Formats: sequence, C-alpha cells, structure tokens
Amino acid sequence: MASETPRSLQSDRTTLRRKPDRGAYDAATIHPILDEALLCHLGFAVEGQPYVIPTIHARVGDQLYVHGAVANRMLRVIAGGAPCCVTVTLLDGLVLARSAFHHSMNFRSVVVLGTASEVIETAEKEAAFEAIVEKVVRGRSAECRPASDVELRTTKVLRLPLAEASAKVRTGPPIDEEEDYGLPWWAGVIPLRLVPGEPQVDDRTPSGKTFPHDVGSARFR
Repeated sequence: MASETPRSLQSDRTTLRRKPDRGAYDAATIHPILDEALLCHLGFAVEGQPYVIPTIHARVGDQLYVHGAVANRMLRVIAGGAPCCVTVTLLDGLVLARSAFHHSMNFRSVVVLGTASEVIETAEKEAAFEAIVEKVVRGRSAECRPASDVELRTTKVLRLPLAEASAKVRTGPPIDEEEDYGLPWWAGVIPLRLVPGEPQVDDRTPSGKTFPHDVGSARFR
C-alpha cells in the first residue's frame, strides 16, 4: 500500500463526542486499521430506509475501493451520489472488570464518511481488483488468473476518498471505581485475535499441488 500522509482526516462530523481521548484523526493511525480489517460495513439509505451491508474493501493510498455486481443495489445507490458511511472494527480483547458496569472490550475502529464515485478507467479498475485480491492474501494476485474483460464489465467498482474519517481505540486493563479494587473478583483482559486455520484443498485442485505459503507467515497477520 502507499505510504501514509500526515494530514488530518478530522471533521465536525467525525469528531468524537463520547470518550474523545480515544479518538485519532491521522492517516498513520486510520490507514493501518483499514488495511488490517478483512471486512467493512457499508451504510447508506434508500428512500429513508437505512441499510448496512458487509463487504470486502481495499485501500490504495488515500482511496478506499469496494466492488460488486453491476446490478448490486447498494453500489447503484452509492454511485448515484448518495452519502455513505464505511466502518471497520478490530476486536483485540475482552475486558473483565470487578463490576458489571465497567466490563468493556479492547478494540480499534474506523468510521469513514463521504460520497463515492464509480471507477470507469480500465487501468484503475484493474488496480482496484488487484488490491482487493491482495487484501485476501498478500501475493495472491500473481498466483491466480486476472479478471477477464467480461468480468471487468460486469463488476462495478467504487472509489471513496479517505478525506473525512476518525479512529477510536481502547487498550489496557479494566477501569473500575476506586472502591471496587478491593473486591475479591478476578479482573483483567482476555486477548483475542483472528488466526488462519489449516488450508482446506478444493477437490478439483491438481494432484500434488500444495498451498504455496505458510499460514503463520506475515502475509496472514
């Protein structure tokens, strides 16, 4: 991915009101969270009815790309100029406090607001396709057939500028009321992380063809 830029992505709409000390608005914080998250949720409204749809995304520099079938209603609506909201969340731990009230989670999240546009130019569309495949497994685009002309024509790709966004991050132990620290209950953090399992070969893979990577390697982290 492209190198980070120092500019702030803060706006009045993305400024945190609740727990503002957990907010960050710099690309150096926001971009890595978007890159690590394998799934985003894309929010939009149709005739006053809100929808939130999970989909894959990929960041290239200061642009976020999503894609889908040309008949996809979500993409049609957003490409038509409807405002949208993209969110991602990485769950890092369960925070168990001494009181029920102060239980929490450690997390890293991003909210992106803006208006997306359809990618028309073929070279950019192909680059977005490659970035999305690389999002699945780094290096995979060199190990599979690229999209055909027909597949490019029947797929809509949208570009959302990363110009208005915020991150919210919680780390650390539970924060209890001072008088509760003497209670006899266990308190602390249960770390969580997403890890790949053993690859499961497709039955029609040529005999003897093994998965070319170690699932414990950096490309899966």
